[in-house]
Amino acid sequence: MHHDIIIVGAGHGGAQAAVQLRQSGFTGSIAMIGDEPEIPYERPPLSKDFLAGEKEFARMLIRPTSFWADRDIAIVSGRRVDSVDAAAQTVTAQTGESFGYTDLIWATGGAARKLTCAGHDLTGIHAIRTRADVEALKTELATATRIAIVGGGYIGLEAAAVLSKTGKSVTVLEAMDRVLARVAGPALSAFYEAEHRDHGVTIRTNETVTAITGANGRATGVTLADGEHVPADIVIVGIGIIPAVAPLLAAGAKGYSQAPGGVDVDEFCRTSLPHIFAIGDCATHANAFAGGAAIRLESVQNANDMANTVAKLLTGAEKPYYAVPWFWSNQYDLRLQTVGLSTGYDQVVQRGDPAARAFSLVYLKAGRIIALDCVNSVRDYVQGKALVEHGIIVDPAVLADVEVPLKVHHPA
Repeated sequence: MHHDIIIVGAGHGGAQAAVQLRQSGFTGSIAMIGDEPEIPYERPPLSKDFLAGEKEFARMLIRPTSFWADRDIAIVSGRRVDSVDAAAQTVTAQTGESFGYTDLIWATGGAARKLTCAGHDLTGIHAIRTRADVEALKTELATATRIAIVGGGYIGLEAAAVLSKTGKSVTVLEAMDRVLARVAGPALSAFYEAEHRDHGVTIRTNETVTAITGANGRATGVTLADGEHVPADIVIVGIGIIPAVAPLLAAGAKGYSQAPGGVDVDEFCRTSLPHIFAIGDCATHANAFAGGAAIRLESVQNANDMANTVAKLLTGAEKPYYAVPWFWSNQYDLRLQTVGLSTGYDQVVQRGDPAARAFSLVYLKAGRIIALDCVNSVRDYVQGKALVEHGIIVDPAVLADVEVPLKVHHPA
């Protein structure tokens, strides 16, 4: 079973790579190998409207089934690639099946990071990473009233918003001193903490989980570092992912198995192994919007743009990866849209009034705009992208004036 291009991973990055290859005129054979039974689907809705039961799975498909067949893109589902032989140019699945390739695109993303404390293996502990995860969670939610969520990042807060609206008693336990600490500044964290509390969610920061308690093999609560017990019928864990790169590292690719993990790639998403590329959540790259630092970006934007970079390279159009990062999160009636990376900012300018539940925070570093967090402020988000891309310098007093649209500061 040899293919000109094998894509390992059937998520956003893998799907986009296949799509872009065909759109760029590639006529060779393509096979996409995924470890889930489904054809490629969107993951962001898992913690939002799919969990809420407001979106059917069929509406989450990246493309309909017929699309892949019509474009002669083979999808091999339910196979987890366990090993890579870079010299022989083959990959082998857990089933023992081997697949030969001319070029390999590694787009595996990662697995939900699990707790390692006592009781971590009890039933009733859930992640939100795959369709199967959420289907299992929804089944148990029917008889659950108390939910403990470990982790105050996007996944944890989105799940909290969904579940609190259904009348569940929700407690969010965050190890750091504020929610969203890894992705936003203190002002945005405080805003979201207040919003969740107003909706009846208990937010607890600076809390370390030391054990999951249980009875008859099932979780019944969470024990904290000070010995306090938080009762729970279900425990949801949202503490990040572990990049799925072990087979590549074992094959000799440069990268890291320890946190934050990932496989190293260059500006064309090439790994250190010949004919092997890596894209998306698992790819560690020098990012221009992180000051050139080597980072992993867990976002649909990054997965898609890296996929495009590789597909174009393989079809004769070399263009280094360069894309402004963006993210989004839906919680209650709040749509948070972020553009850029605020890491290392030294000043924040507020546009609008958080009390009106429509405002933006503009992050600056040495006077230059490096990122925006926009809450129910689509115009600022759209117009702010060019300011981030070009590192525009704007007088903070002018920047704070909501009557002055951001587009007036765009480069000529």
